Formats: sequence, structure tokens, C-alpha cells
Amino acid sequence: MVTLFFAGVILVLAAVISTVYSIKTGKKKLILPSILAIFIGAGIVATSCVASVPTGHTGIVTTFGQVEDYTFEAGIHFKLPWQEVVNMDNRNQKATVDLSCFSSDIQEVSVTYTINYQIQKSNAQTIYKSIGTSYFTTVIAPRIQEAVKSVIAKYNAENLIANREKLSAEVKDILIEKLALYNIEVLDASIENLDFSDVFTAAVEAKQVAEQTKLKTQIEQEQAIIIAEAEAEKVKIEAEAAAEVKKIEADAKLYATEKEAEANAKLSASLTDTLISYFYTQRWDGKLPTYMGGEGGTSPILDLTNGAQ
Repeated sequence: MVTLFFAGVILVLAAVISTVYSIKTGKKKLILPSILAIFIGAGIVATSCVASVPTGHTGIVTTFGQVEDYTFEAGIHFKLPWQEVVNMDNRNQKATVDLSCFSSDIQEVSVTYTINYQIQKSNAQTIYKSIGTSYFTTVIAPRIQEAVKSVIAKYNAENLIANREKLSAEVKDILIEKLALYNIEVLDASIENLDFSDVFTAAVEAKQVAEQTKLKTQIEQEQAIIIAEAEAEKVKIEAEAAAEVKKIEADAKLYATEKEAEANAKLSASLTDTLISYFYTQRWDGKLPTYMGGEGGTSPILDLTNGAQ
């Protein structure tokens, strides 16, 4: 509209110059300044009839501020000189918001939150009518602050550190629901950073060191107990093995003794008077026995070795 107004001013100025010139000279013709003004004005009017919509944008057409019921896609379009085209970005857009929040235990937390969003192309006219082009400042940023602060307030400071992914998911779910009411889609969102006060950070680090030291001590004690139990079990197994060996040896000796006694018994049972006489006969060398005398009488001595040494 400003361009069209400027073109109109130039054309009026050209007409005034021509009129004044005609009155003073009595000649009805266009002078060079008037001709130039007319060409400039016509050029401005022609230019105002062309609109360019960049790739990834939707052109919202307005006539004297009234939004038309049609839009322009990316490219070059012709319009009426008094119409304007507002380009709405419908690409994937990214924004980062820095916030200061408080946990449930009143610890101050600095949060860096990143969101990827996109306006619904089919509802670009509605967004422009109800919000305008500053939809991030008007709608998205306040909803991010509201969602992040409400979720952070549900956790104490220590749990915030341990549940960072869960926090991101909760905030994202809230934003998806809230921004859908304004025809804005949340493509992705995450908590990039959580930062606490130096005092709290030092306290957490000290606690972690203490817990790690305690855990290390417990592990060492458990390992010592396991080693002691293993040594005791080893001694027990060795003692049982030694006892088993002694038992086996005793059983072996007993078995050998029993077998020897059994053999001797069988041998004794097989020695009859006839066998003994035969044995003496086979061993006698033909010499008469030698007698030994004593108080009790005389006894014969037989040499049954048959000369064997």
C-alpha cells in the first residue's frame, strides 16, 4: 500500500507540473519531468502488481488488511496493486530458550531448552489471523517456559540430574498438546543443559565421591569374604580328599589282609597227611635222620632242602 501511495503521489506531481507548464506557456504538452514522473509512477504500479513467495513459505494475501480466502505457493504471482502478500515460514524452525527454574527442594536450576517446530501449512491463514507473524514470541516461548518450569518443579535437584531424558519427554508431551491448539507442530524438543549453583554442584560431587568410596569398600570386603570362603572350601576339600585317600588305603590293606588270610586258610585246608608225607618223600635225600638228644629224649632231624641253599 505504501508503494501504491508513493506511485500515486508521483503521478499527481507529474499532472501538476504539466498543468502549471501549460498555464504559463499556453502550450498543452507534456514536458520531460512530467514524462519521467509518469514512467516512474507506472513502473512502481507495475511492480506493486507482482509478489514473490520464497521456497518453504506460504503467501498470505491481504486486501486493505483483510485476509483473503486463498494463499500463494512459492514462486512469482500477480496481484492487485492495493493487495499485500505476507510470507509465512512453514519450514522446520529451531529455537533455543534459556530459563531459570526451581526444583521441588528449592534449588535454582538454569535450563537450556531447544525446540524444533513447524507451523501447519494448511492453517497458515488462521495462524496469521489469530497470532500474526510473531507466533514464536507470542505463543511458543511462553508455553516453553510454562511447561519446563512445571516439570522441573516436580523433581528434587538430584533426581533432575538422573532423569534428564524423562524430563525432556514430559516437557515435549506438554508442548505437543498446548501448541497443537495454535496449529503449531512440535517436531523435536530436548533439554540441552541443566546447571546448578556452585555450592550444590560441589555438594553433589562430594556425595558421589563418598558413595563411590563406600561402594569400593563394600566390594573389597565382599571380595575378601569370597576369597576367605574359597580358601576354607579348598582346605575342607583337601581334608576330605586326604581322609578319603586314607580310607581307600585302609580298605585296600584290609582287603589284602583278608585275601591273604583266605589264601592261607585254603592252603591249610589243602595240607593233608598224605600230601605232607609225599612232600617229605620228594624232599628226602636218602640219608637217615640225625637225632638230637637232650633231657627230654631224642628227636630226628630231617634235611628237606634237598641240597638247596
